[in-house]
Amino acid sequence: MNYHSVCLHVLADSIRSAGLILASWLLSLGVNNAEVLCLGLVSVTVFMLVMPLFKATGGVLLQMAPSSIPSSALSKCWRQVSSREDITEISQARFWELVPGHVVGSISLRVKQGADDRPILQYVHGLYHDLGIQDLTVQIEYA
Repeated sequence: MNYHSVCLHVLADSIRSAGLILASWLLSLGVNNAEVLCLGLVSVTVFMLVMPLFKATGGVLLQMAPSSIPSSALSKCWRQVSSREDITEISQARFWELVPGHVVGSISLRVKQGADDRPILQYVHGLYHDLGIQDLTVQIEYA
């Protein structure tokens, strides 16, 4: 994301310089308000170029649900985990992108007293890893 923003900065500076050259040329031809026209064109162009970066950065900063994983797939995993006989409740499940392309999550499970947590952890980690969640924190509470 940083490399993308650096490249956009260089591109925006180049577009601004080209706009100034175009405005100077138009002024030499006698076009009135050439600076304003070129400034408006440059502003709209740069705005359109940086909007995808703003959306991606905003999604990461707001910890939005990852767009790469459909909510139906997350719901299916939720149902599969909650259908296990040793799990009584899923109290919280949150998933977000830490950086673009790297999805993390946390899930809080309530299990029956005396249940072995190792197979539960392996099952939950495997299920969500297959979905594309790279880092998952599982909190287990005993009922």
